[in-house]
Amino acid sequence: MSDKLHLSPDDDFPEDLSVVPDQTLQILDSQVQRQLDYEYVVDGEPNPETEFRHYDLDEEFQERDVR
Repeated sequence: MSDKLHLSPDDDFPEDLSVVPDQTLQILDSQVQRQLDYEYVVDGEPNPETEFRHYDLDEEFQERDVR
């Protein structure tokens, strides 16, 4: 796992989020969210890869939420 605060579209991303531990998933989510924020500020819109990652993370969190 990277110690970076963001995860650029060129950085590695897990193929299967279902095998990622909860804590690591939360870190990934934070990194992707920071990257999205950065892209909106700098580029005016997100990179499609960052958007896909954000969507995939949200989906995985919904699947794990057993409330």
